[in-house]
Amino acid sequence: MTQIGIRDLKAHLSAYVKSARDGERIVITDRGTVVAQIVPAEGESALQRLIDEGIAMPPAHRRRATPHPLITDGPVSDLVSEQRE
Repeated sequence: MTQIGIRDLKAHLSAYVKSARDGERIVITDRGTVVAQIVPAEGESALQRLIDEGIAMPPAHRRRATPHPLITDGPVSDLVSEQRE
């Protein structure tokens, strides 16, 4: 585990990202206080891990269809005013 300050992180970000990729955990401090961590990415997502542990359930439906955008001739405020009437 490496502990670095924000200034050092900004100056050498690529090197610290490479260290994290290689499996090292990087602890970031701001004026001596721990504020964040850079950790190696895991092979599976956090959601998948929770599903595997039985803590979460997968969604029942894949994804809701997204609505088509409304095309208006004027500003959105006019559309909102019409809908309020």
